[in-house]
Amino acid sequence: MVTPDQVSVGVLVTAVPRDAVDEAVAACGVGERRRGGKLPPHVTAYLTLAMCLFPDDDYAEVAQKVTGSLDRFGCWDAGWAPPSASGITQARKRLGRAVMAEVFERVAGQVATLSTRGAWLRGRLLLAVDGFEIDVPDTEENAAAFGYAGSGEKRSAFPKIRVVALAECGTHAFRAAEVGGWTTSEKALARGLLMRLRRDEVLTADRGFYSFAHWGLAAGTGADLIWRAPTGLGLPVVKVLSDGTFLTVLIDPKVTGARRRAALLAAAKAGTDLDPDEAHLARVVEYDIPDRAGSGAGELVVVLTTILDPREARADEIAAGYNERWEEETSNDQLKTHLRGPATILRSRLPDLALQEMWAWLTVQYAITALIARAAEAADVDPDRVGFARTLRLVRRSVTGTADISP
Repeated sequence: MVTPDQVSVGVLVTAVPRDAVDEAVAACGVGERRRGGKLPPHVTAYLTLAMCLFPDDDYAEVAQKVTGSLDRFGCWDAGWAPPSASGITQARKRLGRAVMAEVFERVAGQVATLSTRGAWLRGRLLLAVDGFEIDVPDTEENAAAFGYAGSGEKRSAFPKIRVVALAECGTHAFRAAEVGGWTTSEKALARGLLMRLRRDEVLTADRGFYSFAHWGLAAGTGADLIWRAPTGLGLPVVKVLSDGTFLTVLIDPKVTGARRRAALLAAAKAGTDLDPDEAHLARVVEYDIPDRAGSGAGELVVVLTTILDPREARADEIAAGYNERWEEETSNDQLKTHLRGPATILRSRLPDLALQEMWAWLTVQYAITALIARAAEAADVDPDRVGFARTLRLVRRSVTGTADISP
């Protein structure tokens, strides 16, 4: 096991650089209103990130903890006194909802390298898409902006923010995210992420994200897909392949005429190019999981992929690649359990501040997973072997000046 003490100091120093914060502030048009103020936008941004490291502390306590480190890295004037809670609240309102989202967008790049263990499938970077929800304070403003889960007696106690994120399977780093209210479905939020895929990537996804439109959108980027097929999806056999998998044709449900659907199937069997607005060719890999317990025992897993040639990825490699989708559950757990704390709601009582805070949480998770990935690569081990909780404790000590590392 690699210990957090072996982590390179330089990685976290550069994870959320001052330049990225300043550029985000400028892009959002919320620059400093007056010179000499002790809470200019960049300080407010770093304080917002620090609040995610210390979720149990109030604003003033967080400020007391981190102003020394901010001073060491040129983000704080030693002549200033730590701000009050009300001062921080007003500064966060001035910063607005967009800056932290822009900061995340600027810093959250690819973390995995070719040396990162567990990150690749035949030269393709393994990604996963998944969603989770976060409770926010039960205020009228948050309720109106985000909504509750359920209704009546089964309504959730708090309004909920819904997050759908794209994560690297090997490093658990969130690469991109969409944030909305509970009333916006995971599938709707995922659409914006699918358009951001690249040719050298393979996206894994559960059956809840499948639709003909989403498949076409994601495949159209040139990325490869390994998605679980939803129950009841018709998968006619086009061609049985040498490894026992088979090709099928995915037909747009809007094509309802029996003759047209039969013609598309015939065209697929003949090897004729298909109109992507009507149909897509896909490969089907079916398998079960021996000794699986619980509700999935004995279940046949049916996976769809755009990797049509078994020579490019065997059936067992496709199955293993789909199994890597569960690594995003680790990403979600890192944010919801280790960083935020179980059953902990966000601080922010106003929607703009709740969204600002949510993007700060995503940024901090990215920064720590990037730090872990660099440590793992230096030690030539899988990032899974570097403890997230122990690294988080080191980062918290560093921010308060008790470890030699930057905030």
